[in-house]
Amino acid sequence: MAEVKRVAIKATNQLREVMAKHFMELGEAAKMKNKKIAWCSSVGPAELAHSLGFLVYYYENHAAILGSNRTASDYIPIANAHGYSPEICSYLTSDIGAYLKGETPLTKAYGIDKVPKPDVLLYSTNQCREVYDWMTFYAHEFKVPLLGVNTPRTQRQVREDTVKSVAAQLEQMVPELEEIAGRAFDIDRFREILVISRECSRLWEAVLETAAARPSPLTFFDACIHMGPAVVMRGREEANDYYRLLLEELKERVNQGIAAVEGERNRFYWEGMPIWGKLRGMSELFSRLKGCIAVSTYCSSWVFSGFDPKDPFQSMARAYCSIFIVQDDKAKEDYIAEKVEHFGIDGILYHDAKTCPSNTNNRYGMANRLSERLGIPHLIINGDLNDLRCFSEEQTVTNVEAFVEQIEESR
Repeated sequence: MAEVKRVAIKATNQLREVMAKHFMELGEAAKMKNKKIAWCSSVGPAELAHSLGFLVYYYENHAAILGSNRTASDYIPIANAHGYSPEICSYLTSDIGAYLKGETPLTKAYGIDKVPKPDVLLYSTNQCREVYDWMTFYAHEFKVPLLGVNTPRTQRQVREDTVKSVAAQLEQMVPELEEIAGRAFDIDRFREILVISRECSRLWEAVLETAAARPSPLTFFDACIHMGPAVVMRGREEANDYYRLLLEELKERVNQGIAAVEGERNRFYWEGMPIWGKLRGMSELFSRLKGCIAVSTYCSSWVFSGFDPKDPFQSMARAYCSIFIVQDDKAKEDYIAEKVEHFGIDGILYHDAKTCPSNTNNRYGMANRLSERLGIPHLIINGDLNDLRCFSEEQTVTNVEAFVEQIEESR
C-alpha cells in the first residue's frame, strides 16, 4: 500500500500546548486545598462552574483518551465485574474501570498520578441519561454533591415551557455551587463567560465551515482532534486564541488549494460517534481511496451560538435544548440534508456504535429515508466509540472499499 502523504496542520503544535496547559492546571489544582474542581459532562453547565471560579474537568474527554490510546478494552471488563453491563456506554465502563484499577492515561502524557478529586459533579442529560448513572458512581466514591440538568429528548421543536424548566434547573444549582465554591455568584462574570464561550462556538463553527471548500483543508478525523479546546476550554480565552490561529491557517490552505486528502474525489458525511481507537487507520483508509469525510454531526456538538449575555440562564437553557441529539428524527434528517447539500456530499457513513444508542441514528430507518430523499448512497459501519471488540477492521475495510467503488461506478 502506497504511503499516504499529507501536509500537516501547523497549528497542531499549539494545540498540544493548549491541551497540556489544561491538564497540568488540573494536576496542580488537585494538590491545592483552596482551588475547587468541578467534573462536568461535555455539554453540561461548564460556563456556570467557570463563573464561580471552578476549574472544570471533563470526564467524557478522559474516556475518549482511553479510547484513542486503545486501552479502554483493558478497563471495560473491570467495570463489568463491578456490576456495570457490557451493553452500556463504553465511555462509562472504560472510565470507571480505569478508576477502579487506579490508572489514567494522564500519567504517561502529563505526569499526573490520578484524575483530580472533584468538589462537585455536574451533568446534563441532553446527551444521554448515562452521564447521570456515570456520575452517581463517583458521587458515592468521593462523597461529593451531584448536581444536574434534565432535558427532554426527541423534540419536534424547542418549546418555551421546556426552556423555562431547564433555566430554572440551572438557577437552582447556584446556591449549592456558591456554598461549595465559597464565593457569591456574580451574574456579570457569568455573562462574561457566556460571551467568551459564544465566541469559541463561532470560531469553531467557522473552522468546520472551511471544509465546504474543494478540496477540503481538513477532514472529520482532523476535527476530532482539533475540537479539544472547544470541549474542555470553552469559556476561556485560550480556546478562542487557538481557534483564531487554526482558522487563519485553514483559510490560507483553502486559498492555496492545499487538500487534506490529496487528489480528493469523493466527499462523505459521518453520522455518529468516532471510533476513537481507529481514527488514524480510518483516516489513512479514506485518504488512500481519495475520499474526504468533510462534515459530521459529532464535531458540531460544541456550537452554542445562541448564548446571550442579556438573558444568560434562558439563552443557556435554550442552547442546551437545541443540540442535535435531543431533536426528533424529522429535525435530524432536515439537518443532515442541509449539510449534505452545502458540503457537496456523495455518500453518508453511519457509525452504528454498539454501546451508544443515543448517538446512533441508523437503527430506525433514517439511513434509508435519507438515501431515498437525497439520492445518495449510505454505508453502515459497525463498531463502538471505545470498545474495539465490537469493530472488525477487515470487514470495515472491505465494505468501505466496495462503497467507494459503488460511488465511482455511479458516475
